[in-house]
Amino acid sequence: MTNATTTRYAELLQLRPGVYLSTTPSGELRLLRRELWRHMGSFGALTPVKRTVLAKLAEGPCPAEEIRTGETAELLDALFDGDWLTTTVRGDGEDLYTIQPVRSGRREPYSGEELVLSRFALLRREGTDLVVESPVAQANLLVHSPVVVELIGGLARPGTPAGPIADRLFQDLWAAGLAVRPGSEEADARLRQWRPHELWFHGRSRLGNGGYSDGGFGRTNWAKDVFDQLPAKPEPFPGPTVELAKPDLDSLRANDISLTSAIEDRMSVREHDDAAPMTLDQLGELLYRAARVRNVFVQDGVEYLRKPYPSGGSAFELELYPVVRNVSGLAPGMYHYDSHEHRLELVRPASPEVGRLLWTATQAAVMPEPPQVLLVVSARFGRLMRTYEEIPYSLMLKHVGVLYQTLYLVATSMGLAACGLGAGDSAAFAELTGHDHTAEGCVGEFLIGSRPAELKGVEYGPVAAS
Repeated sequence: MTNATTTRYAELLQLRPGVYLSTTPSGELRLLRRELWRHMGSFGALTPVKRTVLAKLAEGPCPAEEIRTGETAELLDALFDGDWLTTTVRGDGEDLYTIQPVRSGRREPYSGEELVLSRFALLRREGTDLVVESPVAQANLLVHSPVVVELIGGLARPGTPAGPIADRLFQDLWAAGLAVRPGSEEADARLRQWRPHELWFHGRSRLGNGGYSDGGFGRTNWAKDVFDQLPAKPEPFPGPTVELAKPDLDSLRANDISLTSAIEDRMSVREHDDAAPMTLDQLGELLYRAARVRNVFVQDGVEYLRKPYPSGGSAFELELYPVVRNVSGLAPGMYHYDSHEHRLELVRPASPEVGRLLWTATQAAVMPEPPQVLLVVSARFGRLMRTYEEIPYSLMLKHVGVLYQTLYLVATSMGLAACGLGAGDSAAFAELTGHDHTAEGCVGEFLIGSRPAELKGVEYGPVAAS
């Protein structure tokens, strides 16, 4: 087995995954990347020597000394400069690690000072390898040897290389942006403002930020022949149901306030009038106007929906769970809104567990009393995640945003108090519904209730309204 003090190592080169060769009508050589088609490199005329070298690089890892000659040096340098090659470092006949570029960028050469692992770096399994990656790095490191794992683990604390392989590894970690000078990230305001998970989420949900060269991005329908798509309508809860009244849409079209009025008058109100609580009919009207299923259609064996708000791919993965404390004509408890049948299904009667959701919302909104109704927004993750790659959770949060605005505008037109929240109790939701948190989990919370008479038409401060 290779050890960190070995004195022998070799480089093996290969075209990075997702690279395609093309030639122009004039015979000019070009390379294209699958994950970003507009990214291409031009390498002059396609000569027999270039064709031979590219064929070897495409076939698999190729020893650098076998293909670097006087005739190929310029081509290889251009491929390196354009981040078209992966480099595998081998020691004593054992592959140690592979450097795989993910984005352009160059750093000054490593000068042997102390380094520490970037606070954004993470280690995960990919097939039989471990991958070290970071949303601020220029390359990923695919680890093939336990020796390398031990060296990287040591960089939780500042360190310097000990031995030729360690020295080469530190150079590559530095060049990739996976290792940094101690304290440098904490002193950089641009990086300090990001928590690692947030920067990861941002980077991986945007095209061109690396990591997609050997996988899909967007609406790929990757699970079509692997897993069944979830039906449009979820399994009903076994509890009793409550039928909801439907508003007269024709009358609303003729008499409702204007869109401009709804937008301009919209505000977040964190006080409800318990002396005159909202009614069951008002709750039904709000849900009907904001979240009912308009129609279902089937395409290629998959059910799609139409609702009042937009949804990527017409999947409509979001569900609403009214948690009721005080609604005239409706018993307190947690309900599920059946948007297909426009009715409520009782999930759990009023209980301390249900009260936990209301208490959390009260604290989050800094309210004097618990809300009359908390609308918990959940997502049936598979409705999007079995169709999209890399971006489905990002899409879900966009859908939560447009649902929030739809609820706000409808509530404003109805004269109700509305307020969107930024977080909620996912564990309590899972306990109450019995849903596995990886299959369906809450992704948003929205308060609704009757607006106190003394607050109607009043300008609110930053705590009372937003």
